[in-house]
Amino acid sequence: MADRDWGNQTAITEFIILGFGDLPDLKILLFLMFQVIYMATMTGNTLIVVFIVADKHLHTPMYFFLGNLSFLEICYTSTILPRLLASLLTGEKNISVSGCFTQQYFFGSLACAECYLLAAMSYDRYLAICKPLHYSALMNNKVCLHLAAGSWLNGCLATATFVLFLSQLIFCGPNEIDHFYCDVIPLMELSCSDTHQVILLAFIIASIFTLPPFLLTLTSYMCIIATILRIPSTTGKQKAFSTCSSHLIVVTIFYGSIMIVYLLPKHDTLRDLNKVVSLCYTVLTPLVNPLIYSLRNREVKEALCKAVSKCGFHQNMKTLLENNLA
Repeated sequence: MADRDWGNQTAITEFIILGFGDLPDLKILLFLMFQVIYMATMTGNTLIVVFIVADKHLHTPMYFFLGNLSFLEICYTSTILPRLLASLLTGEKNISVSGCFTQQYFFGSLACAECYLLAAMSYDRYLAICKPLHYSALMNNKVCLHLAAGSWLNGCLATATFVLFLSQLIFCGPNEIDHFYCDVIPLMELSCSDTHQVILLAFIIASIFTLPPFLLTLTSYMCIIATILRIPSTTGKQKAFSTCSSHLIVVTIFYGSIMIVYLLPKHDTLRDLNKVVSLCYTVLTPLVNPLIYSLRNREVKEALCKAVSKCGFHQNMKTLLENNLA
């Protein structure tokens, strides 16, 4: 009888995403900030993809994974920021139920794929630094393709299963999502039906797609650091540590923020911080990944110099880029 009552009450055809509505005085500032971030993220990641495809010197396993990551970040950012920008600009906060589930599917698929793609990248660096003599045999084109395809497919399939369960929930009001996108946690809190199974499934998927790849990434970098410590050259150690520490900081922020949001108990204090913490893996990491993973590499800088010279940009810019290579 209860289920029938819920069915009779179900009249929700759209949700209201509150976003940063509690900060009305900062709406223009937030719009400008997110607009700059979105443009920088799209530009940086698009350039990386173009350089990797166009330059034959970058057709290596490491840059194959970087190209996948940059393309993923373009899609990942575009599932959230354009709608957030439109909401800040126009004040329109409504989203249809199907649109909410669609956003949740694409966001979840890409987030899960990124978790395992980052792990694959760390494994590639582990083989290159710790097992250089066997690197070509262990990380051939077939293995690269399987690792990348597995990351994408696993993310899509796992999220499709979850969204299928999520779509079976009944929503009969209220319909306000206290977040800046259709996040699963505030969405499930709006359901009138029993959410225990969906919550358990969400916890299992979050655990599978964060803990194992994070531990694999952490183990890979620990082995890499141990190998670096045996390098006799002080300059070589500093350069290697600089790159590895940057990579490790980014993946720690990405995995750590996801674990805080989806795996820790939902206390009121953490609930209030969820929006801020969510910005780390939805906005921050896509912005800094091109800088950390690619623009710090000599090969990408050289490709950028070639592109600058071919396009005939100002000589001072070319000189500046060449000085950075030194």
